[in-house]
Amino acid sequence: MPISDTGTASRVPFAIPSLPSRQVATACKYLPLNSYGNLSTPKWAASHLSRNLKLVASSASGDDTSVAFDVSIPRDYDELLEQASKATQLALKDNKQLMEIEFPTAGLDSVPGDGEGGIEMTGSIQLIREFCDILISPEKATRTRIFFPEANEVEFARKSAFEGASFKLDYLTKPSFFEDFGFTEKVKMTDRVKPEDELFLAAYPYFNVSEMLVVEELYREAVVNTSRKLIIFNGELDRIRSGYYPSFFYPKLAALLKTLFPSMETVYYIHNFKGRSGGTLFRCYPGPWKVFRKVRNRYICLHQQEAMPSLKEVALEILPSA
Repeated sequence: MPISDTGTASRVPFAIPSLPSRQVATACKYLPLNSYGNLSTPKWAASHLSRNLKLVASSASGDDTSVAFDVSIPRDYDELLEQASKATQLALKDNKQLMEIEFPTAGLDSVPGDGEGGIEMTGSIQLIREFCDILISPEKATRTRIFFPEANEVEFARKSAFEGASFKLDYLTKPSFFEDFGFTEKVKMTDRVKPEDELFLAAYPYFNVSEMLVVEELYREAVVNTSRKLIIFNGELDRIRSGYYPSFFYPKLAALLKTLFPSMETVYYIHNFKGRSGGTLFRCYPGPWKVFRKVRNRYICLHQQEAMPSLKEVALEILPSA
């Protein structure tokens, strides 16, 4: 069952801070970059999506309850959130239990490190609220539990973007006496989960390495062998994929590549590459992975494939050879 019966729900205003063997396609195309206003009504949003999503019959689950669609790189955060929520709805219909959503929050053209960490986290809270309002119908809000990294961020969210919301807000870790040295107090996930919970969302679990380990525990203890679903929202999982954390010093984190990541579906993803051979790696479920380059106010699709390429492969092989 989808989380929401409609593509768009009531929206809250937010400010984006100024402050991260292949089959080559022949259907790549030029994508003009035109500007347009923010989404204002559900009717406008629905008509906008129908114009921009080219629907063809296809389903990862083998039936006709899901459709594949061709989606261009978003031109603003309103369009991004619509795309991400639609991709998530389709993944839920295909019974995906563990999903990743990743995109830059310091500007659609930004790369990891462009924005200040605290400002990016604040921006993520606002974007998560907007995403949840689109994806989740009001009657299911109380069955959705959003995990922030720490308890103080839960309080901040309740007083800001999530004020008056029905979503259940929770936390992954608790600060300890040795917080300045990188230590936090572990929170047992089975004690945080309630029987009525249907959907979990882990919000940006990347500041402390222990946060993703707790997310793995949440998945293992409260999602596997149940009907529940888990979304990891802007977890900067490329740090783990790329070996940013040496396995010798972080063996548990490195082990996630074998235990957690194989079960995960990246339903929405944007990663920008700067420099002379710059470009963008993009995916919107259930479509393929695509590599774009911006040329004279246009995005040109250079390459696409079914499996996710590594960032190193895109930066050193795909983009330079295009």
